[in-house]
Amino acid sequence: MSEALSCWLCERPLGKRLQWHHTVPKSKRGRDTVPVHPICHRTIHAHFTNAELARFDGDRAPLLENEAVAKFLRWIADKPPDFHAVTRRPKP
Repeated sequence: MSEALSCWLCERPLGKRLQWHHTVPKSKRGRDTVPVHPICHRTIHAHFTNAELARFDGDRAPLLENEAVAKFLRWIADKPPDFHAVTRRPKP
């Protein structure tokens, strides 16, 4: 019996669609990847630059401390694994 993967960001079970997120961007010499829902992946990149993600050095906690990401996580918590919606970038 195989263990079901869960999303690195929201910790919900993954569905049929998943993406691999470099916790430290490839452009910043990152190699490690983690599984994420496509909507969670877009949320990460909508709120953080590659430089910010590199400074976090693969730590998930700074992402969770961002109020917009925390709000997203509260909203997505009860959605099914393959839920999809448009991800909007925050206004400057």
